[in-house]
Amino acid sequence: MFEHTNPNTTPRIVQRYSEIETMAKQAGNPPVRIVYGGDAFINEQTTRDLCHKALTVRPDAELIELDATTTDQYAFNEAVSPSLLSDTAIVHIANLQNADDKLGEAITTYCKQACKDPGNSSIIICQHEGGNKGKRLIDQLTRAGAGKEDIPDLKKPEAKLNFVLAQFERHNRRVEPAAAQQLVDVLGERTGELAAMCNQLCFDFDDNPIGINRVNQYLTSNAQVTGFTLADTALAGHTADAIVMMRSAIEQGASPIALIGALASKLRGVAKAAAVKSGTISTAEAGMPSWMLKRVRLGGWTSAGLSTCVQMLAWADEQSKTNGGDPVYALERSIECIANKGREQQ
Repeated sequence: MFEHTNPNTTPRIVQRYSEIETMAKQAGNPPVRIVYGGDAFINEQTTRDLCHKALTVRPDAELIELDATTTDQYAFNEAVSPSLLSDTAIVHIANLQNADDKLGEAITTYCKQACKDPGNSSIIICQHEGGNKGKRLIDQLTRAGAGKEDIPDLKKPEAKLNFVLAQFERHNRRVEPAAAQQLVDVLGERTGELAAMCNQLCFDFDDNPIGINRVNQYLTSNAQVTGFTLADTALAGHTADAIVMMRSAIEQGASPIALIGALASKLRGVAKAAAVKSGTISTAEAGMPSWMLKRVRLGGWTSAGLSTCVQMLAWADEQSKTNGGDPVYALERSIECIANKGREQQ
C-alpha cells in the first residue's frame, strides 16, 4: 500500500507498516494474533487497526476487552464462547506478558481449536509490550498457529523519519523531506503527538507535498521550533537577526535550555557532516539521511572553530542551570560564536 517515493531514505520501516496494514488479506488469516513489542504507540495503533478490521469482517461480533494482568482462564473461555448477542467475538487481550500459566494454557488450547475452523471461531488479538517476559507463551501460541507481528521501534533517526513518511502515506499524501525532519526534530520523542500532527496537517491542508512552512504554522508555539530556526539563522552568519530572535523567544516564554539544545543539535549535524566528508565515519554511522547531510554547509568551519562553539554552548548551559548565571547573555555570546564559526572567540 505504501510505495516509498524518497530515493534517499531507506523504506524498510514504511514497508513494514504496509505489511501490518495488509495482514488481514494475507493467506491463512490466523484467528489468534500477537502484536509484539516495538514502539508503544505503534503497538497500540496496530492493535486498534486489527480490532477494527476484525469487526469489519465480523460486523455482528462483540468486541470484548480483557487484561491478562487480571483475567483468568474462566473469563477468557466465557469471552470466546457464543453469547446471546453473537456466536463469535473479537477479544482483545492487553498485557499478554502478564498472563498466568492457566490463562496461557486456555489461550493456547483455543488457538489450536480455532485454527482448525477459523471461519466460525472468535478472533483473538493479543497485545504484548515486548521483552522476554511471557516469551514461552508466545512460542507456544505461534507453534499452535497464531500469527505474530513484530512492531518496529523508533530509536534511530531514520526510523522516526520513515514513520512520518508512513503517516502521510496512510492518507495518500506526501511531505517534503525538510518538513518531515522538522516534525521529527520537534516531536520525535513523542510518537503519539507526532502521528497526531501528521494527521492534522493532512486534514487541514490540501498541499501535496506538505512543506516546511505549513509544518511551522502549527509548531510556532513550540520552543524547539524557535530554537531550530534560531540555529539556522546563526549558522547562516546572521548574528543580529539570530540575537533578536533569541531575545523575542525568551520574552515569549521559551526556555534558554531548549534554545541551547536546538543550537547544540545543529552543531552536531555540522560535526557529523564534516566527519562523513573527511571519511572518518560513514553516512550510516552518522545516523542522518543523506539529503540532510548534503544540506549542511561546511564552508569556513574548522575543527578548532567547531570545538570553540561546543565549549561556548556548554558554558551557556551551565549559566542556565546555575543560580546567579545570565543565560540570555550566554546565549548571545554563543550565537555570536556560531555565526562566526568559532573564530574571534575565546
